[in-house]
Amino acid sequence: MSVRRLAADQPESFAFAPSTMEQARWWMAKYPPERKQSAVIPIMWLIQKQEGWVSEPAIEALAALLEMPKIRVLEVATFYTMFHLSPVGKHHFQLCGTTPCVLRGAEDLKKVCKSRIGEKHAVSADGLFSWEEVECVGACVNAPVVAIDDYYHEDLTPDALEALIEKLARGEKIKPGSASGRQTSAPEGGPNVLTDPSLYDGSLAQKITLPALPEKV
Repeated sequence: MSVRRLAADQPESFAFAPSTMEQARWWMAKYPPERKQSAVIPIMWLIQKQEGWVSEPAIEALAALLEMPKIRVLEVATFYTMFHLSPVGKHHFQLCGTTPCVLRGAEDLKKVCKSRIGEKHAVSADGLFSWEEVECVGACVNAPVVAIDDYYHEDLTPDALEALIEKLARGEKIKPGSASGRQTSAPEGGPNVLTDPSLYDGSLAQKITLPALPEKV
């Protein structure tokens, strides 16, 4: 794993929003008081949802909340790549660059990200977009895959990715899932086996008598 460091430019302070603190308290209550530090990951995720990234003041605030050393919280933030250690765009793209996605066109998707957004980890001039390359996201059969704002967009082509970026730039909502319209991980073009409806509608079922049933009284 590459070395992950906090951003050079940091905000002066961090404060939990009331709704974030309410959810944080809920997570802390799931553990015995002496084990409340176990809530560090879900609460850090809540912080990222509030701010868009995890800053050093946020790490310090979380350490104080859970009464744990700052270095312990920093270890979590720098270990898990799900946490952003520098500001990201309003819409953050996580492009899978592992072998199955590369074989299915991920390199072409990278070119789209570079041309439309800029270099990875940089935020676009309008603040709308940022992107990074990540390891396997576990959807290899639907490669290539880009996670946008935590939702998977699969079977992407350069044109399909361009279209998603255009919609987001116009402030439109985008629908996650397969760009080719396939159902979950079904074969492209739809299933080609077990297509007979009678296999599922119960018409082939036969009445049976279970052995050793008790006699009716």
